[in-house]
Order: sequence, then C-alpha cells, then structure tokens
Amino acid sequence: MSTETSSLPFHSIEGTPLSVEQTRYLSGFFSGIAARGLRFSDVAPSASREVLKDQPEELIFEERVKREQHPLDAFPALLDLARANKPPEKDDLFRFKWNGLFFLTPNKEAYMARLRIPGGQIHAFQLREIARTASDLTSGYIQITTRANLQIRLIQPKDAPEVLRRIQSVGLHTRGAGADNIRNLTTNPTAGIDPSELIDTLPLCHELAQIILNDRAFYDLPRKFNVAYDGGGLVGSVEDTNDIGAKAVLSEGKVFFRIALGGATGHRAFARDLGVLVPPEELNRVLCALIRVFIAHGNRSDRKKARLKHLLESWSLDRYLEETEKLLPAPLQRSRLEPGELQYPGQSLPHSHVGVYPQKQAGLYYIGAQVPVGQLTPAQMLRIAELSEIYGTGEIRLTVWQNFLIPNLSREAIPAVCRALKKMGFATEQSHLRSGLVACTGNAYCKFAQTNTKAHALALAEYLEKKLCLDLPLNIHLTGCPHSCAQHYMGDIGLLGTKTKVAGESVEGYHVFVGGGFGAHQAVGRQVFTGVAFEDLKPTLEKMLLGYLRRRNPLETFQAFTARHDLNTLQAIFSNHE
Repeated sequence: MSTETSSLPFHSIEGTPLSVEQTRYLSGFFSGIAARGLRFSDVAPSASREVLKDQPEELIFEERVKREQHPLDAFPALLDLARANKPPEKDDLFRFKWNGLFFLTPNKEAYMARLRIPGGQIHAFQLREIARTASDLTSGYIQITTRANLQIRLIQPKDAPEVLRRIQSVGLHTRGAGADNIRNLTTNPTAGIDPSELIDTLPLCHELAQIILNDRAFYDLPRKFNVAYDGGGLVGSVEDTNDIGAKAVLSEGKVFFRIALGGATGHRAFARDLGVLVPPEELNRVLCALIRVFIAHGNRSDRKKARLKHLLESWSLDRYLEETEKLLPAPLQRSRLEPGELQYPGQSLPHSHVGVYPQKQAGLYYIGAQVPVGQLTPAQMLRIAELSEIYGTGEIRLTVWQNFLIPNLSREAIPAVCRALKKMGFATEQSHLRSGLVACTGNAYCKFAQTNTKAHALALAEYLEKKLCLDLPLNIHLTGCPHSCAQHYMGDIGLLGTKTKVAGESVEGYHVFVGGGFGAHQAVGRQVFTGVAFEDLKPTLEKMLLGYLRRRNPLETFQAFTARHDLNTLQAIFSNHE
C-alpha cells in the first residue's frame, strides 16, 4: 500500500478501490483539513454530508492546485524545468510562488524572485551576495519593495534553483514570499536604535518569522496576509494598512500591544482596533491564533472576497476575538481604545526615513538615504555593504518607503558616508517631493500594471521640481493597477494607472486621488480626476499644487487642505477655474 493511500481514513468507495486520481485528490483534501487543525474523526458520520454541503461543488483553480500538490513540494518540478530551461505551465506557475518565484509572462519570459527579510534588517554579507547573485544570474534589476523587502528580476528558468540556493546560503529565504501566504513581516526600520521607541520589536518580528517557516499550516491561507509591528520608533511601519497591525502602547507604566485587524488599503480599508491589550511575551502566540482563525474561516471560493477584510464584513470583531480565544489558554485583557492612544509624537515628523538622526546608543547615529523609486543596481548594493562595514557594524535597514538606513555610525563618520551616498545618487537631505515618492513595479515587469509607474514617478518629480517649490512634505504614490501595491489611497496624491484615449489612441494615464493618509492622519484618498493621460498629468499636478499653495491657510498641509473642500471645489481650484 502506498504512503499516500495508507494516510487516508478509507481506501475504497462501496467496495471499489480508490483510483490514483482519487487517491491524490483525497490526500490533498485531508491535508487541507489537517492544516485547519481538524481530523476525519472529528466529524460524526451522520454530519459529514452537512459539513461538505456548504463547500463549492468544484474547487476554484487556486484551491485545486494547492490540494493536488502542496506548493512547497513542487521543488522537483522546478529542477526539471531548470534542466530543460523551460517555463512553467499554469499550475506550477502558481505553485512556484511559494518559493518566491513569479514568472513574468506575458511581459517577460523569466522569473522575478522576492525575498523574505523580516523587519527589513539585512547585513552586509547578505546584501553583497544578493548583489553578486543578481549580477551573475539576472538582469541586475533590484528593487526595494513597500514591505521593506528586495526583489530581483529576469531570472531564466535554468538559473532559478541556483538563485534560491544562493539566497538561502546567507541565511535569507524566499519561501512564502507570494501567493496565499504571510508576506514579509515589517516593523520600524529604527527598531532597537530609536530613542523614542517604547519597545524593540525586532526580536518579535524574527521569532514570528521562524514560527512561520517551521509550520506548514501557515502556507495555506485563503489569500495573501500582511503583518506589521510598531514599537513607537521615529519611522513608522504603517501598521494600520496590514491585515494585522500590532502597535505598542503604555498602560499603567507597562508596555502592551494593541491589535488591529483587516487593513487592506487597496480595498480602502484600514485595520480596526480589536479592543485588547496583549503583553509582549504573549504577542506572537496571539498573532498565530488570529491567523489560524483566518485559515479556518476565510473565503476559499471567491478570490476577490478572500482577504481578512472581507471576513470581517460578515463577522463582528467580537466574534473574531471569540474564535481566537478558543485557541488560547486564557481570555485576553479587554481594553477600550482611548483617543490619541496610538499617536506617537515622533512619527508626526514627515519623511523621517531620510536624514541623519541620533540613536538611543550614546554617540551613535543612523542615516536614512533616499532611493529613487526603490531601484538599486548590484554595484550600488556592493558599495552600500562596504560603507556599512567600514563606518558602521555591517547592518542595513530597509523601509516600507523603498529607502534604506545605515545605523551605528559615529558622528565623525557622517560627512564621509553622506558624501559617498550622494555620489551614488542617494540623497540624505530631505526633499519635500522626492522623499515621499513611492511607485510599484509598473508594466515594465508586471502583467497587471497599466502604466510604467517607476519611469513616470521620476519624470513627474523632475518636472515638478522645475516648476514649483514646496515648503511642506508631500507623499505621491503611483500604482499601476487596482491591486495597489504602492497604496495609492494613502498618499497625499495617489495615482492609479489606467488606459485612456487621446485622439482615438489608447495611451497610459492615471486616475488622480487626493487626501489619503495613515497613522494619526489616517484617511482614504478621494478621486478628483479620471483618466488623465500621462503627458497631461504633469501640468495637471502642477496646477493642483499651485492651487493648493495659493489657497491654503498658513502652513496647512496638502491633506488638511483637501479635507476641508468638497470635490467640486477642489476640481475648480486644481484646474484654475475658480
């Protein structure tokens, strides 16, 4: 009897032995049941039809693929395709995302590899190996993502296993970096070095990363899942945009975490407070329980309604908490969220990810460098690694703003490091425009994107800097499709890529949103213009910003200005039709 068959609770149906196809299907099905913490014996025979009745008669594509073979077991297929240098078929194209590999067809006939870098903390030797791997085996296109992570692009099928091996050889991973998994865990890039933080969240972040790596149950979610910690550092983690955001607070002189659920800004939703206080030593146990509830109850029949946000549209937060506590040894401490409790004074400083700042360690500083739309070359990465070792402790921190920090620098080292970074094209002085510029991958490499967001972002910055001077920071987020990887709804100005008609010809353009924000300024942007061709977008943004500068109150931010006007008034001001 095969291993597959012996693991099943039965081996025949009405006396007829199971076929190979039935065996494989049922093995996958019962593996899925086991991943949800259930056993076949947990269901009484008389109720089995009732349990299965509510399941779709036919599994959707993604769930069928996962049940037929666990994606983490697809590595031999990746090796076979590498030997022949062949692209994956549809099923394996989906499965290989579990190893962090995304085949870019129809844009490119090659893979993109996304890493897992918990908390954005990376060391010089790791950065150096990624740079050399990218130089040896890819196009050399490297990108800092909006989850404080790295992506490398244009990997030929024959080179994919070697890319994964080299990444893993320096203690990093790609496992679970895409598809129905918990994405890269994020936290404050200044965790552990920030004088204003309440708690260093990096140990928590790394602990949860290890828990996930060692539990297969966390590799079968209904949909993607984001988790962020915020310990109160100067540079926030934008935790309220995540499926789970854990934010440190003080209560009666002790540090606890408040937990918020259901953030998904691509769906115009910020996370909502769960109404509990959790001590740091219990936090990851609670987070795991929250995730397991989603695994068990999330929607697996409609991909468009499968995020945690959607489950919370039919469940109350109280019900979600009740289900979570069934998996915990004791009830959680209830606590109503007080006004202003989650607002950290340090995080009110805009663009705090760029510049020179003192650390909590006496005599040490960190430098935040601005990376134009997050794009790096292998040569730049090698130089960054070198600088971090010569002047610091060989550590680099990536940020959700597609930038990086070099910590643990002496005061004497600051001028030399700033000069070297500037020579590479990385400014260390804040720019009210460029420091808040965020762009997704765009249609150069992503099949979903309608526009070339990164090239457009740089062109917009160059144009606007020549036309006007801002005296307050501004965030402009460009995203190429409704997936909103660049979170256009939370930018002061959000640009959503689209196709529009000019003289009967389809060209790249953007829908324009204004007034988005996060943290203490949490707000969903409102659409003010529709389908503006990119060439028209440059003068459109110029008019918008000139109208704001002309009509604002003294030192009024762009977000505050847009919040006190209705859309008709804003359109008139932004079009100079007042």
